[in-house]
Amino acid sequence: MSKGTIILLIILAIVLVALGLLYYFGNRMQKKQEAQQEQLAAAAQQVSLLVIDKKKMKLKDAGFPQIIVDNTPKYLRRSKVPVVKAKIGPRIMTMMCDTQIYDLIPVKKEVKATVSGIYITGVRGIRGSLETPQKKKGFFARLRNK
Repeated sequence: MSKGTIILLIILAIVLVALGLLYYFGNRMQKKQEAQQEQLAAAAQQVSLLVIDKKKMKLKDAGFPQIIVDNTPKYLRRSKVPVVKAKIGPRIMTMMCDTQIYDLIPVKKEVKATVSGIYITGVRGIRGSLETPQKKKGFFARLRNK
């Protein structure tokens, strides 16, 4: 065998091992995520709330209790998360929001939300449907329309 084929076989073996490891750890992470989703669904409640403000900000700057910041993994503490400040009954609370529904939440309107702890997982309009905001068109899309 030549040196070139030996090197190719070694590279192929390394790639196969890496793919096997990615598959194994991907399955484990998927099972963990499914278990967490079940826990969120079990603790979910329907709450009507008045959305005061919404922003994407760092976890430390959002004003969450220190225990929440401590329980968050260190690599996620610097990342920006969608935060909603809402009035639930007489209390004003800072809540974290799911990234898929962040754009659906209207500001300064009352909505019916599915809440699990401080995490908002779903939103419905109380008086009618929620208005979805128009996405901005890109530069080339605007040129094409002209």
